[in-house]
This record gives sequence, structure tokens and C-alpha cells, in this order.
Amino acid sequence: MAYIKNIFDRNFLEYASYVIKDRAIPDLEDGLKPVQRRILHSLFEMDDGKFHKVANVTGHCAKYHPHGEQSINPALVVLANKELFIDRQGNFGNLYTGDDAAAPRYIECRITQLAKDIFYNPKLTEWAGSYDGRNKEPVLFPAKIPVVIVLGVEGIAVGMSTKILPHNVIEVIEAEIACLKGQKFELYPDFPTGGFVDVSEYRGGNGKVLVRAKLDTTDPKRILITELPFGSTTESIINSIDNAAKAGRLKIQGINDFTTDKVEIEIKLARGVYAQETIDALFAFTECEQSISVNLLVIKNGYPTIMTVNEIIRYHAKQIVKILTKELELEKKELLDKLHLRTLERIFIEERIYKGIEKMKTAKGVQDAVIGGFKPFLKEVGARKITEDDVDHLLRIPIRRISLYDINKAKDEMEQIKARIKEINAHLKNITAYSVSFLKSIIAKIKANPEIGGGARKSVVGSFDKVVAKEVVRRDVELKYDAKSGYLGTNVSGSKVCEVSPFDRILVVRKNGMFTVMDLPEKTFAGADAWWIGVADKDILAKTIFTIIYKDKENGFPCIKRFIIEGWIINKDYFLVPDGAQILHVDTRSKFTFTVKYKPKPRLKVLEEGFKAQDYNVRGLKAGGIRLAAKEADRAAAK
Repeated sequence: MAYIKNIFDRNFLEYASYVIKDRAIPDLEDGLKPVQRRILHSLFEMDDGKFHKVANVTGHCAKYHPHGEQSINPALVVLANKELFIDRQGNFGNLYTGDDAAAPRYIECRITQLAKDIFYNPKLTEWAGSYDGRNKEPVLFPAKIPVVIVLGVEGIAVGMSTKILPHNVIEVIEAEIACLKGQKFELYPDFPTGGFVDVSEYRGGNGKVLVRAKLDTTDPKRILITELPFGSTTESIINSIDNAAKAGRLKIQGINDFTTDKVEIEIKLARGVYAQETIDALFAFTECEQSISVNLLVIKNGYPTIMTVNEIIRYHAKQIVKILTKELELEKKELLDKLHLRTLERIFIEERIYKGIEKMKTAKGVQDAVIGGFKPFLKEVGARKITEDDVDHLLRIPIRRISLYDINKAKDEMEQIKARIKEINAHLKNITAYSVSFLKSIIAKIKANPEIGGGARKSVVGSFDKVVAKEVVRRDVELKYDAKSGYLGTNVSGSKVCEVSPFDRILVVRKNGMFTVMDLPEKTFAGADAWWIGVADKDILAKTIFTIIYKDKENGFPCIKRFIIEGWIINKDYFLVPDGAQILHVDTRSKFTFTVKYKPKPRLKVLEEGFKAQDYNVRGLKAGGIRLAAKEADRAAAK
């Protein structure tokens, strides 16, 4: 059994780790889930400047992604609709209406220049074998911006989940620049559907935000929804409004959806209802306002880690310096190699060193002749040694190129190489300034791209209070009670008790001395001749003093109990008086007088007596009553 348990434990841990790291949670380095990384890698491999059928891209990506095309195609559509790294052509669905994309064989895509600038550098990318061992795929891209907070992501793994909201790409890059300069920065979410967002509880990506639709109320008899809250579509918004109207929480005449490339939902209001008085109800009872909880969980150095937006910015500010340093050093090395070869070529051709190999009959002799021919010119060659590879390169120069060799052109090329090396050295000495300059160039390219609206912010950051449904709904539902049958509810033929809202809870004090708090019923049995029925509003009840005058079961003596109802459990019965006691009167006035009439008995001269309720202290709900007299009561009446 222990052996089997160990197998199960090990397999579960391996499965959980796989789901967390290789399926659901994005990596901090490049901000991508594995399927997104494989899609971009496929597009980099296929890139020829032309559009590719999404079906072909999906098939190509299947070489790297072991979970089939059913997971690749939706991920590609979602990534393309971010309008940053993939150019689209065709119907990729509608972000506003929630309509699906066309079939993969009908739509096309290609990688964008922005994706190349941010991700693509094969020489710096770490590679690993694909799942079948036939191909190589990137472990992580060397991303130059914090993509994870630009795209936003949602994922559910084993025992953990992540929900990261999207942010404006230009604001993210500007925050990275500010961090590099040692300046303060703040980042808040920005949604592709626009709307309003309250970030007062955002807490760096680990709290919650309130999102609202944008409403046009210039016409008092209709409301136009022109921007959606994040996470909603026109269909879900309309359904929520329709359901609220059917429940009696909104009074509307009709809804029309005129959405195309812009959102336009028209709500026509009922007669006697105006736009301003309907706004709060829309926020309270429909998807026009929603609360979104967020959790910024990423894979950092191979482990799931909770981070904040500011921590991610600081991490990537350091990362871009490292990446650009590596890129410059790599370019410098390649230029030095190129300059070395161009110098050897110039000397080899200009000084006719190739003439020395004409009499050589062995490969060793040819090699020695070339190396020996360079001895008078070693100062020009520099400190680097001439290797066998260098000799092989020189010997492969075609005769045609030697005969047409332009010395001046070769010198100009070498001067350009030297100038670029000098420029690179200057960048390496001021790598932070170079990083800032690079990020500013990315911002300029994004602003010049009309496909993504120039990177302009779409959501308005503000502060607004969450609308509480109870405070908005009207109390226009009649609560009725039939004292004879004992039935209570909105669907009862009886006398009207009060007007309530669908959110109200009802307090019933029964004839037997029990009280119960219940949700608003359509029809329920409350008992015949209930003493008191009303709305169970805690704020009101906290200020309401209940007075119960009752007759003790054992001796019939009259008692008084004064208390406040401060709390309850829904649908639980609470006893206010001792079992078997008979209630004579219930009152909610803080001050009043009442008379107790006693049963006639021999030698009993006083048959009634008056009292003031305020003369008796308010006690706890579980406290016993106070005896009024040592006489058997008959009835009580209040004035």
C-alpha cells in the first residue's frame, strides 16, 4: 500500500507541476503561456512577409504543441485579437458581441514587426527539443517588455489560479522607462472594450477592480450603452438587462442592439421613467457594473510566484538592460570577426599573397604559404592570430572577385564597421540610456500603427462607489397577510401589510411568542393572528424597542419584556417568552401606557391597573420578563 501511495503522490505532483508550468500559468520572462510561445515561434519560422492561412499556422504549431489543434486555434485567435504581435486578415470574431471567428481555413495571419523587435533573437534564445524530439523550440523568448501585464491572462491550474488584467502597452513601456531613470510610476488596467474602472482596491494586481459601462443619458427617455465593462459582451449585457426587467427591478419599454465596429445598445425607458433615475438600477442589477477579483501569479525562475505590477516592471527594467547588453556584445563580436576577415581579404588581394600558393603541391604547403605571406603585415592584422578557418575563407574567394576587387570600397566598408563598433562601445558604456532610447523607439512604432489605435488608452480610470442593490430597488411590492388562514406573502389574498422590495427580509412575531426572519415569500404559513409583521432591516430594528406583555403559564401573572432584535439566522425560530405563555400585547413604541385587567376573584378589589412601559428597562433578547403584579391577568390594552 505504501508503494502504491508513493506512486500516486509522485504522479500527482508531476501532473500538477506540468499543468502549472506548461499549461496554465504564464512565465514572467516573456509573459507567455507555452501554447502562445509556440504559436509565435511557428509564425517566426513561417515568416516571409505574406499572410498565412490560420489552418496552416495551426498545423505547423502542432509540431511543437502536444495538445492538438483544438487548443492551438482558439489561443491564436485570442492572441491575434490583442492586436500587438499578430496581424489579422479576415473574420477573427467580434470582441464586443462575442461572435466566434471564422473557420481557420478562411482567415489569415502573420507576425508583426513589433513582435520581432520585442521577442525575436534566435542567437540569444535558449532552445529545447520538441515533445517528439524532431524539432527545436524556444524555452523562453528574451522579451524586452513585461508582456504578461500588457496582454493580461487568466489560467486555472492544480491548486492555484491566475487572473492578470491587461494594461496599456505604451503606459507599461513608459513605466519601464521611468524605472530605468529611477523615477516613480503607477500602472492601472486598460481594457480593449473601454468603459470605466475604479482601481481604489487594485493593490498592484492582487485586489479587485470595479468596472462600469459607459452610458449616454443625454436623452431623458432612453439610455445608450457606448462602451462595455471588461468581461462582458453586448449579448450578456442585454440578457442581464432583460432579466432585471422581468424581475421588476427595471422599467423599460425595449432594448435595441445597433453594435457594429462600435458598441451601441439602446434602452428605451417605460412611461413615467427617466434616464437619471434608472442609472443606479442598471449598475446594481445588470452587468453594467461588475467587480473583478485579480491575482497576479506568474512562473518566476521555474516556480509559481505572487508578484505586483510594480515588481514586474522593476524586474523587466533589469532584464532589458541584460538583453540589450548581450545583443550589443554579440553584434560587436560579429563585427570584429567581419572586420578581421575584411582586413585579411584586403591584404590577401592587395599584396597578392595568393601568388605564393601557385607552386605549392600540398594543402599544408598552401596553408603555410598563406600564413607566411601575412608575416610582413601582422601589425595591420592586429593582435588576432590567423587561423586555419581564416585561411580556408581566403582560399574560397573566387577569381572573379579578386580581379574586380575595389580597394576603396573595401576600405569604406571597414570604416563603417569601425564606426559601428565605436557606437556600440558608447552604448555599452551608457547602457541604461541606450535601453531608454530603445524603448522610446518602440513607443514611436506603436503610436504610428493605426491597427492598434496608436496605443491610446481606452478605459477611463476613476473612483466610484459600488451601487448596493438594496438601496436602489423600489419598495413597490405589496406584502399581504390573511389573519384567518395564517398565510403571508406577495401572492396571498389578504390585507396589505406594507410595501417591500424583492431584497427585503420579513420579521414575523407569531401569536405563540416566537419570531422568525425570512426572505420575502410568495406564499408561506406564518400562523393565524400574528402579532407583528414588518421589514427586518437591521438599521431600523437596532433602534426599535419591542415590548411584549404576556401572561405566565403557571400562575397567570402578567409580565413585561422589553428588548431589541439585533441579529438572527434566516428561517430560524426564536422564542421571546417562556413556553406556554400567552401574549397579551406587542408594541414597538418606546413610550406608551397600558392597562392590565385581572380576572375577578373573591377579596380582589382592584380589577385593573395602569403601567408605563418606559418605567421598565430594556434587557437582552434571552432575558426573562419582569412580573407586573401577583394577580392573574385576563387581558391587556395599550393607549
